[in-house]
Amino acid sequence: MSSTNTSSSSAADGPAGTPTPAKTPLPLPAPGGEEEVTKLDVSGSGASIKLDHLGPMVINTDGTMGRISNWQAMTEAERTNTLRVLGRRNEERMKVLREKAGLKPDGEAQ
Repeated sequence: MSSTNTSSSSAADGPAGTPTPAKTPLPLPAPGGEEEVTKLDVSGSGASIKLDHLGPMVINTDGTMGRISNWQAMTEAERTNTLRVLGRRNEERMKVLREKAGLKPDGEAQ
């Protein structure tokens, strides 16, 4: 003898058929004071980026940007190495993206 489940709960229903609330993303924390921000020269040409508790920006190959998710868990040595590699990689990716867009290295149209 086999039994079949005739319950009509949908994937959006929680336990015991109760609807689950829609998940909303958590907001970013409010910007802090200037004391929480570190400026870092990454290009050697005087250009700098600001770092905060969320970590440095990562330029992806498609031009989108992101952050390093485990920045706060990194040791100081790991952060230093990551910044060195990331700065170089971001600069290379920006150069390629500018070339694809037909821009000069300084961002102006050719």
